[in-house]
Amino acid sequence: MNDWAFEPQPAPFLAIAGSKDRFPVRRIYCVGQNYAEHVREMGGSGREAPVFFDKPADAVSLTPEVAYPSATRNLHHEIELVVALKSGGRSLTPEQAAGCIFGYAVGVDLTRRDLQVAAKEKGAPWTTAKGFDASAPLSPVRPAADCGDVSSAEIQLSVNGELRQRSSTSEMIWSVPEIIAELSRLFELKAGDLVFTGTPEGVGPLQRGDRVECAVAGVGELAFRIV
Repeated sequence: MNDWAFEPQPAPFLAIAGSKDRFPVRRIYCVGQNYAEHVREMGGSGREAPVFFDKPADAVSLTPEVAYPSATRNLHHEIELVVALKSGGRSLTPEQAAGCIFGYAVGVDLTRRDLQVAAKEKGAPWTTAKGFDASAPLSPVRPAADCGDVSSAEIQLSVNGELRQRSSTSEMIWSVPEIIAELSRLFELKAGDLVFTGTPEGVGPLQRGDRVECAVAGVGELAFRIV
């Protein structure tokens, strides 16, 4: 017999704003370069097909302090509108995709930028750059009915009180329903999935001691310190 026992870890849960219920996280999907100005600052152009990557579910961070990750000297912030799904499916139309949305949250896609640059140069996966521990700080999920129209919501992030990122979700190249529909061509989406929808321009470095404060209008706020 084996002298060890495998104990499956519970899925991370997000608080649901205004409720005692919690949202269980199944998978985390992310879309890269979905704001025109950010595409340009990263060297791209035009309405290019969305680039998808993922983070493990346990990359979710709900604490007021996030440890500076190992193996990087260039940790970057990327604020994003995050979509929480109540249902899913395969090969959805954008109209069907819109019906799968439970609610929204504020998220930050923390990125080891130096490792991402090296991976891009080699055509290698982004796992070490994007999928490390606590790389997905998240706010509580707010039900869609309480958020209003998120297609033109102000999105912003400050570091130590200095505004770094500010835009509107109306600047997205691919809308939320389009992103979900495109994902469903590649994966079977299910309840509990989270979708990070891309970041606007202004991404930049974080240092130990920095306080990050961010918000998406109508959705919520998120704050944490890098330690």
